[in-house]
Amino acid sequence: MPWIVLSLSGVLEAVWATALGKSAGFTKLVPTLVFGAGIIASMAGLAFALREIPIGTGYAVWVGIGATLTVVYAMVTGTESLSILKIVLLLGLIGCVIGLKLVSDAGH
Repeated sequence: MPWIVLSLSGVLEAVWATALGKSAGFTKLVPTLVFGAGIIASMAGLAFALREIPIGTGYAVWVGIGATLTVVYAMVTGTESLSILKIVLLLGLIGCVIGLKLVSDAGH
């Protein structure tokens, strides 16, 4: 259960990070509200998951999921340029996140 909550919290990190970018410095109401709700839910889920997952591994997985999804969303929507190198680097990040999860499970 903690890994599922952590994964969902990582998705919410991408939501609040994207909303933050769209809020124009908190001058646009809807993105600001999405940011606020997203960050609260994401942090609550992270805090819950970290009761059973080591902090280093949990935080790295949370950030990795959020960062990857934020970049992918930006590339899909055209906000950020798409390149083979970025895709390779994101795949490396995903591989590292999976590796941390596997290593963490092996330690228990």
